[in-house]
Amino acid sequence: MIPMTNLEKMKAGLEYSYADDELIARKSRAIEQCAAFNAITGTDFQAQYEHLKQMLGAVGERVWIAQPFNCDCGKNIFIGSDFTGNFNLTILDIREVFIGDHVMIGPNTLITTVGHPLSPRKRRDYCAFAKPVRIGNDVWIGGNVTILPGITIGNNVVIGAGAVVTKDIPDNSLAMGIPAKVVKEIENDIE
Repeated sequence: MIPMTNLEKMKAGLEYSYADDELIARKSRAIEQCAAFNAITGTDFQAQYEHLKQMLGAVGERVWIAQPFNCDCGKNIFIGSDFTGNFNLTILDIREVFIGDHVMIGPNTLITTVGHPLSPRKRRDYCAFAKPVRIGNDVWIGGNVTILPGITIGNNVVIGAGAVVTKDIPDNSLAMGIPAKVVKEIENDIE
């Protein structure tokens, strides 16, 4: 049996080594792509949009991400239409990040698909794991929010500023706090 590569392990949701040459090359390409995006004149929205269409896995219509923007791969980010990502958005897209339509993300937000083991030996061995993140339609994520690996955020959800999302958030919810908890059901007035 042929052993799995670290990329194959990562895609299968297994523990992998992020010190792998193939994964380092992917991250290096993303760093270059982010630097190029962040170097585009801040008010040249069309050039920014065209760059995002080349850099990311999929981009809908009317998508804007403020500079600076950083990611780990780029091609694992899939964004619907009518998206706003404010300043200092970081998406660690080792695995896929799916973002629906009509989504707004506040400044200084981190979406991460990657985590590391509790074992110091494994961390010294450069081990990691990755799980996809899914964000539904009509979602507003406040500033300074952190969304951890494997999280699903439903449709018509508001995440309060400063929240750390450690568990899935159901449709039609206002969630806030550390860790984020649903504090109120919110009406969906577009259905």
